[in-house]
Amino acid sequence: MTDEHPPAPAGPFSGRTAWARSLETPLRVFLRTETGSAAVLAAMTVAALAWVNIDAPSYDSVWATHLSVRLGGAGVSLELRDWVNSGLMTLFFFIFGLEARREFDMGELRERRRLALPVAAGLGGLLVPVAIYLALNAGSAARGWGAAMSTDTAFALGMLALTRPRFPDRVRAFLLSVAVVDDLVSLVVIGAAYSRVIRVVPLAAAAGILAVVALVRRAGVRYGAVYALLGVTAWVAVLKSGIDPVVVGLIMGLATYAYPAARTDLERASDLFRSFREQPTPELARSAGIGLASALSPNERLQLLYHPWTSYVIVPLFALANAGIPINGSFLAAAFTSPITLGILLGYVIGKPAGITGASWLLTRFSKGRLRPPVGWAAVTGTGTIAGIGFTVSILIATLAFTGRQLQEAKLGVLSTTLAATAITWLVFRATALLPPRLRIRALLGSTEAVIDLGAPVDPDRDHIRGPAGAPVTIVEYGDFECPYCGRAEPAVRELLAGHGDVRYVWRHLPLNDVHPHAQLAAEAAEAAADQGAFWPMYDLLLRHQDALLMRDLVGYASDTGIDASRFRDYLTRRGGAGRIAEDVDSADLSGVSGTPTFFINGRRHYGSYDIAALTSAVQAAKAAALRARGGPDKQPAR
Repeated sequence: MTDEHPPAPAGPFSGRTAWARSLETPLRVFLRTETGSAAVLAAMTVAALAWVNIDAPSYDSVWATHLSVRLGGAGVSLELRDWVNSGLMTLFFFIFGLEARREFDMGELRERRRLALPVAAGLGGLLVPVAIYLALNAGSAARGWGAAMSTDTAFALGMLALTRPRFPDRVRAFLLSVAVVDDLVSLVVIGAAYSRVIRVVPLAAAAGILAVVALVRRAGVRYGAVYALLGVTAWVAVLKSGIDPVVVGLIMGLATYAYPAARTDLERASDLFRSFREQPTPELARSAGIGLASALSPNERLQLLYHPWTSYVIVPLFALANAGIPINGSFLAAAFTSPITLGILLGYVIGKPAGITGASWLLTRFSKGRLRPPVGWAAVTGTGTIAGIGFTVSILIATLAFTGRQLQEAKLGVLSTTLAATAITWLVFRATALLPPRLRIRALLGSTEAVIDLGAPVDPDRDHIRGPAGAPVTIVEYGDFECPYCGRAEPAVRELLAGHGDVRYVWRHLPLNDVHPHAQLAAEAAEAAADQGAFWPMYDLLLRHQDALLMRDLVGYASDTGIDASRFRDYLTRRGGAGRIAEDVDSADLSGVSGTPTFFINGRRHYGSYDIAALTSAVQAAKAAALRARGGPDKQPAR
């Protein structure tokens, strides 16, 4: 590449063309939001402890306040703490259900064969802690076994960030997939083992309402108010039945499909917005709004809307309402010898890593390697240790199982898991960091083949490629020469290629004709230049002059590259490159690409920002994975 381009902007950037999806993947947003909210959650936990130890009567009286909601002669009356635990937390589990569904529809678990290992690891991480708890507790205390099983995903992801493993995203994704199973089973346990006397009539009514939700969804109704009304009604019915109504949130979340934005839907939304721009009437504004909303799946829209509320308001409020326990020397001395406290603490700190790691190893062994974790064994162990943080569901179950002194002991055990599990996880990853580089890569990344998102593999005989043919890392970009974000990304790509001699770069056309009127002509100009072996010089000129892409400009660029301008014009006039560009567009559809720029690194879609720092980090991880797959000096012989 030439050196005449302006330097890349210093800050990160992750935009897309106007009508394309500009949001990061829901998984990335989920991880980042949970990580950021962990600090808020910790602060509210400390606030609850301070409040109850400064003025315990006011703490108890506030959360014991009754709040009633009535409509005519019917209604619901609960303590304020119960409104938080059974009411607001329903929305928390709704968001978790949305994320679980997204993983099944679009994430790592869309390949169903990959579902077996997270299920096994999740079940192992539940059964072993429960066994440890029951081994230490008998009699009435045995009822609290459910408080020793569920990982707090928010806290675990936040604390995982503090351990700073070299490849955190894959470790976090594995933790999330295990946590999906963990929370699903935990909510079944809440409904089955910790419910009061179950009333059949309200339960049947709730089942009927949920069936109506399914029918309404099948009918294509997209009005959120309809689902909200049905959801609230189902929540009341389940509450009246004697089952904890948080299960309604999970069911509603799991029933909400996730799917990538289709290019045809985005083009339709663009047309509707253009009509509104030409004639700004209320009717067209409404049509444009509906078109924009329908372009994204309900799953993504609902996560974007509600996830910050659950992470920064609801879960911290839950901590404030439930984490307060009076702490003094005599209580601590007695509690840390109590079977309840020790059962919960040891169940999480020892049982979770033993269950998750052991179940993963057994499944790998019995499947003869056909099923194995998507990360290395050090990362599996780290996932198991950080999964030993129990908070939200554990405290929720503890409040259902215990009262008085036993409840305080259970809460202390749950709170202690946060510090203990984080410290052990830090030691695991610190020890891993001391390994030789290749062993460290294998320990963190493992040997499982990654899911490939790129629908059309790179073809050296067809694709426009820059860089060494045998490079271990290949970056594929779907771009548009009139897209301003592609122009912003180009200096970062150029800097990346200059700094890494073992990276190759592939450009594929995706002209967004509905928003960039000159993009198609510019793409065909690049192909006309390629006809004379000058694709890359033309590529540089087109991205450098994105505001000048008329025919006369393109002919001038042809002259600047030194190719035959007459032949160039003839090729362009007869649209010799249109077929090739259409093939690229088809391959973009096959790969689920709906906007530009979109990057794939070694076949995996790169989400988020594409500044030099983000791309370098992604390339380094891909390079490590490629070297691991090819084998190196540390590769052990097959046995």
